[in-house]
Amino acid sequence: MNPDDPFFMTQQRSRQIGRALMALAGLQLLVFFVGAVRRSYLVVAVPVGIAVGIASGFLFWVGYTMSVKDWDDPEDYPPAALDGAPPPESMG
Repeated sequence: MNPDDPFFMTQQRSRQIGRALMALAGLQLLVFFVGAVRRSYLVVAVPVGIAVGIASGFLFWVGYTMSVKDWDDPEDYPPAALDGAPPPESMG
């Protein structure tokens, strides 16, 4: 892994991206809400509002997960044996 690679992910970068996604989700929902209040197009606004809410919730969840994941904590990652991989001793 090359740390100079723009796609190289560190814990700090993951947290920054996670926080940016949470901010984007909140801003997206706020902008939609303001637009829906100014115009009374309920026939369009309600289904679109539901879709925007789901998208915002998903983005917030992804951002939250990225921002709180502790890369150095082994409890955040299950052992390889639980994933179906053989134990290292048997690779022999």
